Amino acid sequence: MPGVPGRTMTLQPERGKRSRMALPLSHRVAERVEKVAQLYHRLVIVLGPPRSGKTSALRDLHAERGWPIVNINLALAERLLELTARQRALRVARLVDDIVQEQAAETVLLDNIEMLFHPDLKQDPLRLLQSLARNRTIVATWRGAQVGSSLTYAVPDHPEYRRFDDPQALIVLTVGANPESNGPLSAQEHSA
Repeated sequence: MPGVPGRTMTLQPERGKRSRMALPLSHRVAERVEKVAQLYHRLVIVLGPPRSGKTSALRDLHAERGWPIVNINLALAERLLELTARQRALRVARLVDDIVQEQAAETVLLDNIEMLFHPDLKQDPLRLLQSLARNRTIVATWRGAQVGSSLTYAVPDHPEYRRFDDPQALIVLTVGANPESNGPLSAQEHSA
């Protein structure tokens, strides 16, 4: 039911109809952005393993729609450099909010969000993205998998592993994403 907290929608291929997965990823994301205004959290997650086209889709949307794209790892690292570990954990949410607000756009594309999962920062990355998506539309890339109605990041034995039940976002799967896998990231594939 649109507009109701606690609802997650996933864009997957439709049976018996022309597959939506045949559309370019950027077009499928743009469709979700148009529909996300009805939700409490205006959050679209582009879900897939590394090198599955997430960044390219965001670049296409930037070129086609003029939506600003932000490399969160780079922008946040620049602001965290002179802070102590304790200060980083306390200020990271506000710093990310500042980074997004500086874009002065109704829709903001966030790429390379891996730093938000670093254990030293002590953040709930999904909750942080949801808070950003209260007043604007946020499209974020996510290196992970969908398992049932849960969203995962990394694999269970990885220090950055996270599982989010009912993520309250519109999820767009990349062609390489497996909605029922245990997660595409192994400890060797992902470095902090």
